[in-house]
Amino acid sequence: MIAKPKACVAAAWLLLAAPITASADAVDEGRRLLDEFLTGVQSLSARFEQSLVDADDVVIEESVGTMHIVRPGQFRWAYTEPYEQLLIADGLNVWSYDVDLAQVTVKPQRDVLQNTPALLLSGTADVMDQFDVIDGFEDRGTVWLRMRPRSTEHGFSTVEMGFSDGRLDRMIFTDSLGQSTLIALFDLHINEPTDVELFRFVPPEDADVVGKPAVAANIP
Repeated sequence: MIAKPKACVAAAWLLLAAPITASADAVDEGRRLLDEFLTGVQSLSARFEQSLVDADDVVIEESVGTMHIVRPGQFRWAYTEPYEQLLIADGLNVWSYDVDLAQVTVKPQRDVLQNTPALLLSGTADVMDQFDVIDGFEDRGTVWLRMRPRSTEHGFSTVEMGFSDGRLDRMIFTDSLGQSTLIALFDLHINEPTDVELFRFVPPEDADVVGKPAVAANIP
């Protein structure tokens, strides 16, 4: 059985219901920290704890795993509990592998990452052209910046990025149904060498593959 969320995840959850006063200073600081993240972080790895909270603030799913990011456009999100799942963006395609179902889904990366939270993590500074800043606030030492994607095609209504001691370590993604995904990062390693093999995926022979990957010649 997966453990209950640690304190920082629970604290982020409280933000969904707690009244927080936005401030212009927090917006400016949040913008600065996000800009530093987008321009200064070339690679990042961490453990994560993730909670899915419904519109009534009830936790309906919890998971843990590891993540790796290399800019531009590569990430690996590996869930280890409560079930194994792998999500890889290799710069050309996004691969999703469900180990229990032995099923792989693949889609061209340019078609699925626009206006999504994943683009904020793995994209470059111009990604902010796809988001509008709503407000910012500070809570218990964490500076939060709340944004809205300019396109709602992918179902996210708001994205919140939380920075502690100048580092991104909290995220809240709220969808159009009012459900929120809360993510806390631990043991961050920034701008350290990363094995490129982490972002290469070959479907297992026994897996069903759904979708057609893009090939380099088809990408302008």
